[in-house]
Amino acid sequence: MDDVDSVQAQIARNMLSSGDWVTATLDGVRYLEKAPLWYWAIAVCFKIFGAHDWVARIPVVVSCVLLAWLTARMGRWAFSPPAGFYSGLVIATCIGMFLFTRVLIPDVCLTLFIALSFWAFLRALDDGEKHARLWAAVCPASIAIGILLKGLIAAVFPIGIALVYLLLTGQWKSRSVWRKLHLGSGALLALAIAAPWHVLATIRNPPYFVATLHSGPGEYKGFLWFYFVNEHLLRFLNLRYPRDYNTVPRLWFWLLHLVWLFPWSAFLVSTLRLGYGVRDRAARLRLLAVIWIGFVLIFFTFSTTQEYYSMPCYPAFALLIGCAMAAPGKISKWPLRSVAVLAAVACVASVAILILTRGIPDPGDISSALTQHPSAYTLSLGHMSDLTMDSFAYLRWPLALAAAAFAIGALGAFLSSRWKAYMSLAAMMVVLFHAARLAMVTFDPYLSSRPLANVLLHSAPGTIVFDDQYYTFSSIVFYTDKSVLLLNGRVNNLEYGSNAPDAPHVFIDDKDILRLWAEPARYYLIAEQPDVSRLTQLLGASRMHLVAESGGKYLFANRM
Repeated sequence: MDDVDSVQAQIARNMLSSGDWVTATLDGVRYLEKAPLWYWAIAVCFKIFGAHDWVARIPVVVSCVLLAWLTARMGRWAFSPPAGFYSGLVIATCIGMFLFTRVLIPDVCLTLFIALSFWAFLRALDDGEKHARLWAAVCPASIAIGILLKGLIAAVFPIGIALVYLLLTGQWKSRSVWRKLHLGSGALLALAIAAPWHVLATIRNPPYFVATLHSGPGEYKGFLWFYFVNEHLLRFLNLRYPRDYNTVPRLWFWLLHLVWLFPWSAFLVSTLRLGYGVRDRAARLRLLAVIWIGFVLIFFTFSTTQEYYSMPCYPAFALLIGCAMAAPGKISKWPLRSVAVLAAVACVASVAILILTRGIPDPGDISSALTQHPSAYTLSLGHMSDLTMDSFAYLRWPLALAAAAFAIGALGAFLSSRWKAYMSLAAMMVVLFHAARLAMVTFDPYLSSRPLANVLLHSAPGTIVFDDQYYTFSSIVFYTDKSVLLLNGRVNNLEYGSNAPDAPHVFIDDKDILRLWAEPARYYLIAEQPDVSRLTQLLGASRMHLVAESGGKYLFANRM
């Protein structure tokens, strides 16, 4: 897809082709805002299997599988085999895990290593643990790997949550506890893993030290300042420049977890009856899970946040819910009945939409039936606001499958067997995810520029120009593997790198495109539908030769 999805993949390919595994680049421009391990993982997959879109998703798939397995193992270790299984089932089939792994972001892998650090922390302190010294090393190693995935947040969460846990349990007073954690050797191990890239990135991207908190246009202060001050401190304080992101309202950030954890969020009330404390392994993990959830959510309450930022606490939710689902005694009917009601309502709504759109035509692709709300696209799910009733005419098969999924959940929740009821809800989610996947195929021309890339691959050679920012049509670069010129595109994520002394000359303005468009060489210009009239006035209708159109995006050439 366009935007972050193809950007991450292209950066990985750039690292592989250039041999520079330290400094990320995009269209030749320094891209210093992210840690490198996610790019390395994708690049290694490209090296083994080739640079294909499905290959880029291998790290996401592996991370998801390992996270579900790890969550299940933690639950089995602390609670019971059934509780472990249900915990893994919860995180594998909740809506949030599916939604926020459709794009190539490292958050699921970060969540994996944060969860591993907590399991290692508890096992290092467990009196019955035979390999406590090994687990004491796994904890800082996991933190260091997390830092290379997403930055300092991977250290803030485990260390902050562990300290709160030790304070609340009174274990901070015990010298034996601190000896078990081997903090000195652990810190050295973490530095050995995480420090080399940071040092190299600083050396290769001077200046080294800039003492200011001001962030603004036209400035270049090297890697160290940009990565730590602008991307960590100022982003947290909502003072980062460029301001190319938005934040979810605080109340919605909390309440939306009922959606992200659906259908299992119905069991959150049942977790209130569980025991929390230090009396046994199960109580300790449950207490840590509560602190884990609270710390992450409160942290982002005071910062800018996207919908998926809280993913690092999904394993904690899953462990508590899985433990409640496996609690001995008679199965609680209220959570299952509530899910059944919601699923029944969703089933009826899906069928109603199918009936209402029965006579609506579906010519072309779905983009013709969507509205546009660019101001909402700085949120992860901003494109959901583009849907109209007419657009559902293009989604009849996914809607029908979704209706069937909800019917499975609504009926299965009434089964008397605990196992059968839970498996029915899991089956509902698997079918629902497949319906969502089919819907994304329908959305492909709108969310991706791959059709235009295919046209370019079969057209005469020429220089590609993007109107506005790189991200809007970024999948074209991935599928064609060609550099592009950016018309008035010195904005957002590439703006900082564009100010570097050695930045490539890929940014052009209206005067430049007027000159280039009149040259005998072939140029291709790609623009979104709302900008076509402006470009036609600028370049002249007679010189704007339409080559292809897809998903509300247009491909023009200066000559046929």
